[in-house]
Amino acid sequence: MKTRIALYGALREADARGYLELDVPPSSSIAELRELLAAHLREHAPQVNAGLVRISAFASAEEILHNHREVPEGVELAVLPPVSGG
Repeated sequence: MKTRIALYGALREADARGYLELDVPPSSSIAELRELLAAHLREHAPQVNAGLVRISAFASAEEILHNHREVPEGVELAVLPPVSGG
């Protein structure tokens, strides 16, 4: 299934549109999506630190999605890297 992922923070540099669409096998977990996204970034956006995906949060419009959760079908997700600043 195609899953649209909105990008924020430093991850936004991966695509000028501000999102990616990945093919995700049905019944994949968020942990599996995390790995697919990191691999995609390493291959297609080497200027972006793919390691950020490991420490980022995944969310739908309604909730944070933990690694054990199944990727919801037909829902845009967001990947939210850690924020720092002052």
